[in-house]
Amino acid sequence: MRYSQSEKMEIIRLVEASELAAKKTLWELGIHRSTFYQWYRRYLENGFDGLANRKPNARKFWNKIPEEVKQQVVDYALERPEKSPRELAWSITDQEGYFISESSVYRILKSCDLITSPAYIVVSAKDRFDHPTTRVNELWQTDFSYFKIMGWGWYYLSTVMDDD
Repeated sequence: MRYSQSEKMEIIRLVEASELAAKKTLWELGIHRSTFYQWYRRYLENGFDGLANRKPNARKFWNKIPEEVKQQVVDYALERPEKSPRELAWSITDQEGYFISESSVYRILKSCDLITSPAYIVVSAKDRFDHPTTRVNELWQTDFSYFKIMGWGWYYLSTVMDDD
């Protein structure tokens, strides 16, 4: 709940004039102590005007990559188109003297549309082998499974099938 400037002032006066401890008074009013002390600090610094509602600050991230560094990564990538994001990250870290991760380089290049999508080759299954088997023991299939038995150990199951 947002309190108006005058309501905040009234709460400060109530807490100052109360015979109870500030913690107890604030608990009875349903106001968190840190909120009250922020108001109180602003009141002491700026008087009644310090209690006016302010717009919330835009979130600032401590680890946001600066625009200059992003532009530097893009320029570096355009000069070396044959290098992967991993190689670019390593080169920048080695030559420019600051660390930037491979994933950060990848995200920066992807946002600038500099990452090409790999060419996928779609492979579909066939009904028959191109070179079907003609005799026994020509093609085998194997599978290995591991089973953990609680309180005992592992069982290993190996299956081998002749495909003829």
